Amino acid sequence: MDDMLKEFVVEALDLATNVEEHLLSLERNPGDMNTLNAVFRSFHTIKGGAGFMNLTAMVSACHLTENLFDALRTGQVAVTPEAIEAALEASGFVADQLTALNNGVAPDQLSTMPKSLEAMLTDAIESKGVSKKSASAPTAAAAPKAAPATVPAAAPIATQNQDGNIDWEAYYRAVTPPGTLPEVVLETYEAPQPANIREENEAVKSSLSNADIKQNAPAKEESIRIDAVKLNVLLEVAGESVQAANQAAVLLEKLGQFKFDGQAAPLMSALTETLTRASRYSTELQRATLATRMQPVGRLFQKFPRLVRELARDLGKDVDLNITGAETEVDRVVVDSLYDPLVHMLRNALDHGIETSQERLITNKSPRATISLKAWQEASSVMIEVSDDGKGMDAQRLRDKAISKGLINSHDARTDDEAFQLVFLPGFSTKEVASSVSGRGVGMDVVKTAVERHRGAIRIASELGKGTTFLIRLPIELSIVPTMVVRTDGASLALPMATVQRVVELPETFESVGGQPVLRDLGRPLPVKSLGKILGYSPSSERVGIVIAAPNPYILSVDSVDGTADLVIKPLTCISTPGITGTARSAEGELVLVISLSFLIDGCKVRELMTS
Repeated sequence: MDDMLKEFVVEALDLATNVEEHLLSLERNPGDMNTLNAVFRSFHTIKGGAGFMNLTAMVSACHLTENLFDALRTGQVAVTPEAIEAALEASGFVADQLTALNNGVAPDQLSTMPKSLEAMLTDAIESKGVSKKSASAPTAAAAPKAAPATVPAAAPIATQNQDGNIDWEAYYRAVTPPGTLPEVVLETYEAPQPANIREENEAVKSSLSNADIKQNAPAKEESIRIDAVKLNVLLEVAGESVQAANQAAVLLEKLGQFKFDGQAAPLMSALTETLTRASRYSTELQRATLATRMQPVGRLFQKFPRLVRELARDLGKDVDLNITGAETEVDRVVVDSLYDPLVHMLRNALDHGIETSQERLITNKSPRATISLKAWQEASSVMIEVSDDGKGMDAQRLRDKAISKGLINSHDARTDDEAFQLVFLPGFSTKEVASSVSGRGVGMDVVKTAVERHRGAIRIASELGKGTTFLIRLPIELSIVPTMVVRTDGASLALPMATVQRVVELPETFESVGGQPVLRDLGRPLPVKSLGKILGYSPSSERVGIVIAAPNPYILSVDSVDGTADLVIKPLTCISTPGITGTARSAEGELVLVISLSFLIDGCKVRELMTS
């Protein structure tokens, strides 16, 4: 794909996504003229670029949709569900064409506009009873009889002359503020005199140099597009520079323990100042680079209203989607990777959670259900919540289904919280027969895998008859994670600060409940788990405890705490180790293993089961 086509595709995809959002808004508020005009402008802009790129099918679809919205905004056609549906189909066709181009399909291999789409748009345009062409015919016929009239420069002027060429002067007059240029006298019986043409041309030339029309000049570009690969490389280099600066600072601190006399003293002073400045600049570079990768989750959320609308219609259910917190920013990689998980969750809520209108009326609920999609920032994490007011999840039914499929034994998943987590097991589904929406037992497994790939965690809360809530916790920045560095059996390990509540001193002996050591913390008994034992290290004297914030809080015992650090995480790519999400280098250059956030929130159970 050449650069010009690539730039067109990127910009047009943004416009196409916004169009869908505007159309769904217009469906709720048919009289919103601002939205009508916005949709018209979007299709007009895409059509112009597509025409320049010789994308005929896209031009045809945009042209018909543009005609439809021209009729809608002028009141010749009413904003009906049929008109909105036709526009959504056109928007979907345009988005599909743009996506195909973005995926490397050659322009000459794109599909043509479906006849069904052309028929839908044509029917919507002609629903007024009289076509726009016939409505404008009497005006055109009466034009020769009209007397010569003075037309303001801002009035619509034909943009093509008799030879079919573009009339650039007419274009210029169309965008020039009224009163800037001399008025034009239209004569119906003879052509303008050459003197008048010269006078008008001089006026145009003089107005071009006039400071009063600078508002019509192209706006200065405030942003540029950068290839994501180049941005990732820049972030990698910025992270390495911070790590090198930290290591240099540690070495300088150790060097400062020696005494320097004579000419060495000022050199050490200058070196200290230089390294301090270099460390500050490298940190600022890293922060600035990270900021370029941050994007609002609204870019992702705006794709879902149409998905929910169409799926709800297919399932015969009435559902509203409420979105809040769309301005919350998160790493671009997270935004891009969350689409499939959120699609699975929304489809799951619509198919499994939401009842039909008749079923909701029987249980004294509103016939129209609600799905909420929320995002907010919490410390160094971004929280994304998908909730519905449907029938909720039956914990006992989930247990029975998992046991019948052989996924667990009768002693597992004793609590409701553990039972809800069963939906993430590969192959688990409560559907007896797979449908086009769900029932194959792969959807929620994909969700958990995608979330944990980005060092996140997902939890479920549900109340039978009230609804279900899925809560996703993800790091705001993927490459740098605030951690607490601890030691066990001589190994250096890092715990994400998002799970650390506080550090406590452990006694030599503990109370025991069911064979599990327990320590009272702030009046509540919490189980104590050995991090070294869980990860397979040799037993050691662990006298420091880390209180872990999880749905079921517990204390993780370690040998010592080295402090806190913002670590540049390198993911494990060649091997997969339960409980370990990646590696990092400490300021001293020591290798540090980073513990998985989801592993800690789940109570370190996976590794315990494997080593038992």
